[in-house]
Amino acid sequence: MASHGARGRGGGRPTLEEVAARAGVGRGTVSRVINGSPRVSDATRAAVEAAVAELGYVPNTAARALAANRTDAIALVVPEPETRFFAEPYFSDMLKGVGAELADTEMQLLLIFAGNDRERRRLAQYLAAHRVDGVLLVSVHADDPLPDLLAQLEIPAVISGPRSERETLPSVDSDNYGGGRSAVEHLITRGRAHIATITGPLDVYGAQRRIDGYRDALRDAGRAVDEALIARGDFTEEGGRRAMTELLARRPAVDAVFAESDVMAAGARQVLREAGRRIPDDVALVGFDDSVIARHMDPPLTSVRQPIEEMGRAMIDLLLGEIADRRPAAARGPERRQLVLPTELVERASS
Repeated sequence: MASHGARGRGGGRPTLEEVAARAGVGRGTVSRVINGSPRVSDATRAAVEAAVAELGYVPNTAARALAANRTDAIALVVPEPETRFFAEPYFSDMLKGVGAELADTEMQLLLIFAGNDRERRRLAQYLAAHRVDGVLLVSVHADDPLPDLLAQLEIPAVISGPRSERETLPSVDSDNYGGGRSAVEHLITRGRAHIATITGPLDVYGAQRRIDGYRDALRDAGRAVDEALIARGDFTEEGGRRAMTELLARRPAVDAVFAESDVMAAGARQVLREAGRRIPDDVALVGFDDSVIARHMDPPLTSVRQPIEEMGRAMIDLLLGEIADRRPAAARGPERRQLVLPTELVERASS
């Protein structure tokens, strides 16, 4: 192996990211090879070892010394009620991606719900005891105290979507803004004149970005944004029903709806049918997620696809890299990553 004096691209000590880039793999894969995991293919191991040798990468010996204190467990924390977790395909798809990426490691996955104050207090005690090596946080609201608690405890963590544009924790998200724009642009090209939207909870940054995309698409098409065509939802089916009822009462002429989740679109469809509105003849309907719900609705739902399973895989990859790099949080600041994956509009009969 090259000497300790080798330098990376920036002129300093070679980093885990540079090894990963040279080998064509993720940070988590590099950390598994370095830590001797048997669940890595021979070809991948050889590529990583070659990159280590070429760059002169030297693993952090202090981090290696801490390996004996690891629990080999990761917590997937959902700060939502259990009922919502099992009702929405988003969560099961995320769990599928996380599980698939962990299959090649020795890590155990713990699923923890923290949907009320009692569960949050119990979780805080559990995390303070350092019973897991890292945490994945899914469905984070702006005022959620859990990310700050993890930072205080110096527990490696990755969240599914930043809390704001100033997020400091590593995060993986989809292009919510672009997805919102594409949904509305699609409805405009279909000749729809009164395009409404049902938002998600606006204390979720991803929901904010979807409505930003809605507004900008209308403005760029030379249309005014009618606030009466914006109804607040909560990513639930009942929320979609309530919001659609409000929209019909406020703007009976509505001829298109962008529901910012497939589950809310399902609720909106029920209300539209009860009101005698045909889809898409009278009202075009577009969702977000491209979940199993979209494919099995009648008519099948046009929806913005976000790669949820891929997001789960990417979260694990980032988290394993964070676990392998045990430097203080302040020292890792510039390397924190905010990964945004592309979305795609999938057109079906509802629009």
